[in-house]
Amino acid sequence: MLYLYFVLLIGSVFLLIAGIIEQRRHYAALHTMPSRVLVNGIRGKSSITRLCAGALRGGGLVTVAKTTGTAARFIHPDATEEPVYRKFGIANVVEQIGIVRRAATYRPDALVIECMAVMPALQEVNQSKLIRSTIGVLCNVREDHLAEMGPTLDDVARSLCRSMPEDGICVTAEKERFHILQEEADARNCRLVYADPQTVTDEELRGFSWFTFKENVAIALVVADLLGIERKVALQGMYDAPPDPGVLSVEKYVAPDGKRLAFANVFAANDPESTLMNINQLLDLGAIRRPLNVVINCRPDRVERNGQMGEIIPDLQPDNVFVIGHPSKSAIDAIPAHWRDRAVDLGGERRAADEFMPTLLGRMSDGSSLVAIGNIHGQGEELLEYLAELPADESGTDEAGDAVVAAAPHQQQRLDPYASYPTAYEERYQASQTQEIPVITIPAPPRERYAEVPHGSGQAYGHGEQYGQGRPQYPGHGHGHVQEQVPYAAGQPEVSAWFRSARQPSHGDGQEMPYGDDPFGRSARRPADDDGGAPPSRA
Repeated sequence: MLYLYFVLLIGSVFLLIAGIIEQRRHYAALHTMPSRVLVNGIRGKSSITRLCAGALRGGGLVTVAKTTGTAARFIHPDATEEPVYRKFGIANVVEQIGIVRRAATYRPDALVIECMAVMPALQEVNQSKLIRSTIGVLCNVREDHLAEMGPTLDDVARSLCRSMPEDGICVTAEKERFHILQEEADARNCRLVYADPQTVTDEELRGFSWFTFKENVAIALVVADLLGIERKVALQGMYDAPPDPGVLSVEKYVAPDGKRLAFANVFAANDPESTLMNINQLLDLGAIRRPLNVVINCRPDRVERNGQMGEIIPDLQPDNVFVIGHPSKSAIDAIPAHWRDRAVDLGGERRAADEFMPTLLGRMSDGSSLVAIGNIHGQGEELLEYLAELPADESGTDEAGDAVVAAAPHQQQRLDPYASYPTAYEERYQASQTQEIPVITIPAPPRERYAEVPHGSGQAYGHGEQYGQGRPQYPGHGHGHVQEQVPYAAGQPEVSAWFRSARQPSHGDGQEMPYGDDPFGRSARRPADDDGGAPPSRA
């Protein structure tokens, strides 16, 4: 028996030593990347990760990125990418260690990585042990993963805040619960910056060849500005960034009876708020038009979500509501009574698409639009496979489509946003192999931008309050209940100097932070930046 105890003791000591060595190697890999951006939130994380990486690449920073959404991808500094290999196809936060080690081989200026943890405890581990980000992104708080992070949206907000960097910076476009994020940020000595979507113009948004939101672009622009990249240069980098496999797209088909239809796959937006935002944006851009038809796919393990999709029908005002999947009653009963006569029950467990699609297409008029919401699994996959076999509508782009394509006359013509994703993505991927990303040097505009306090937050905020020993003080960040506007200028001298000169951030006791010599943007291996002057151009 004593022998077994001795073996157990030796084995434990060996594992402890191996763990310490692995941890030191991992931290050493992290320190080769002076700027680390961790993207968290409920919706749009993958798109924001790609936008941030594109903006930083456009500014000349060597940037590595990794997404975890519809299809996990490792994105190289030249914007080429490859799938992330997962043993047995199972995702695990431990894979971030391998990603960091691989990214460190490029000795990049920045790492942009999507948070892949859902459980609050794992989100904290992902931040404090695996990534140790210098800039955090908390894009939004939506109604999803309530079982793990809920049950209320306030609980979800506090759970997401566990990925905020201590003594760092967090960028958010969340307006409704900004006051909760501010409380959590103050507890971590984290400076919270609001990315105002209104600072992104319609013309700038139309420069993208795929559909994205102003909130996502605003976040990426703030992250780029924090790292000293000009707005126009960052936008050009985002325009050139390849889209995510789950990007919102519109495809046009010809039904067997000759009717033309535009189909929008909005299955990826699982919560009602994101679903409405996606559909309203498509309508505003003219990518889809009325008469509008909605198909809700139901799943037996997502009964609550089925009902949520039924409840938003009055906001969409469709001509027909087709309900497929099982149990269809969970969605139909949630539709308000005065809209229920437009609902068509095509549900049923494991029904082949040939059984319900002829009825669905038969009730639609020529030239109408069909939007799929709910969840993709089950009958939703049957619907997509049926539509994929239909011939594409090649009759020419209609007037609305022409308006969308011609909306950005100053931008180089890019891929058709109506094209199916595989074709668009493959063309963009091949183009990235032969074309260099243009880097443009544009002087900073003389005017200032303002980050407005969201209404109802009860907080005044801007660049932050006193933020540690030896750092400048920024007005407008406190706990008062006054509404202020605090200047947030692109390329402000004091902000850039702070990022270039903050070599020894303090915890209040004069000790260095545990995660590197310069967590705010520049490493010590470029001493030319220490004088607070402009960094050398990478163009």
